[in-house]
Amino acid sequence: MATKSVLLLLQLLLLLLSGECDLELNYYKESCPKAEDIITEQVTELYNKHGNTAVSWLRNIFHDCIVESCDASLLLDTMNGIISEKTSQRSFGMRNFKYINTIKDALETECPLTVSCADILSLSARDAVALLGGPHIKMKTGRRDSTESYVAVLTDFIPNHDDNISLVLSRFNSTGIDEEGTVALLGAHSVGRVHCMNLVGRLYPDIDPTIDPDYGEGLRRRCPTPDPDPKAVQYARNDPETPMVLDNMYFKNLLSHKGLMLVDQQLVSDPRTAPFVEKMASDNDYFHQQFSRALILLCQNNPLTGDQGEIRKDCRYVNSYN
Repeated sequence: MATKSVLLLLQLLLLLLSGECDLELNYYKESCPKAEDIITEQVTELYNKHGNTAVSWLRNIFHDCIVESCDASLLLDTMNGIISEKTSQRSFGMRNFKYINTIKDALETECPLTVSCADILSLSARDAVALLGGPHIKMKTGRRDSTESYVAVLTDFIPNHDDNISLVLSRFNSTGIDEEGTVALLGAHSVGRVHCMNLVGRLYPDIDPTIDPDYGEGLRRRCPTPDPDPKAVQYARNDPETPMVLDNMYFKNLLSHKGLMLVDQQLVSDPRTAPFVEKMASDNDYFHQQFSRALILLCQNNPLTGDQGEIRKDCRYVNSYN
C-alpha cells in the first residue's frame, strides 16, 4: 500500500512540474467564447464528409503528446531549418493534416491568433472519441504551440508496432501513465487500419503461432506478399468486427488471438497487462473510464503555457514564416 501511495505522489508531482495546473476547462471562455463549439462543429462536419478523419485526430494526439510536449510540433511542415516530424518513418500512414487547417481557418476568422494548434489537436481528439462511440471527455485547454520540431528524437518516444511491451510501458510511464492506462490507450487500435508493411513480419514466411490460424490466413489474403509496396493501399482493419467504433471489441479480439500487431498481442501474454485486457474485454464502461483518464494524462504531458511558445496563425508554420 505504501509503495502504491508513493507512486501516486510521484505521478502527481510529475503533473505539477509538467504545467498541468496551468491548463483549465474552458480556457477560451473570455478570449474566444465560441472556440470549442467551432472545433466541435468543424470536427463533426469533417467526420460526416470523411469518416476517417476521426481516426486521424486520435492518432495525432498520440504522436504529438508523447514526444517531449503536447504542443503541436507534429503539425509543422519542413521549412527554413525545421524538418517536419511528418517525415519520420514513425509517421508512416498518417494523413488528413490539411483538415486541421480547415479547423484553424474557422477559428482565425472568429478570433485571430487566439486558439493554439495544440489545443485544436487535443479538442479534436476529444470530439473524435465521442463521434467514434467513445466517452465524452472533459479536456482542459490553454496549451501554446511549439516553435521547433522534435524529429531528431521522435523515435526515442513513439513506440513502434513491433516493440516489446516493456519498452511500450516505459514510454507511456514517462508521461505519468501507468500499466492500466497504457492498456486502455492501446485500445485506440479498436479503430482504423494498419498498412501491410507493419504486418508482414507476423505473416511471412510463416504465420506467427500466437495468431488464430484462420485469422492469419485472412490477413495473408489482405497482405498477399511479404514485400508490400509502401505506396499501395494494402491494409487490414484493426478490428474487423466494429472497425469504426471505439469499444472493447479490441480486447475481445486479443483474447481470441486476433491481435493485429505484435505489440497488441503482447498485452495478453504479459502478466502486467493481461489482467487489464481481461477486465476491459468484459466491461466496456470500465474501458471507457480508463481510456478517458489516460487520454487526459497524455494530453497534459508537459504543455507549453503562459509565455512559452506561441499561438500559430497557420498550424503548418511558426509565425516568423507566415
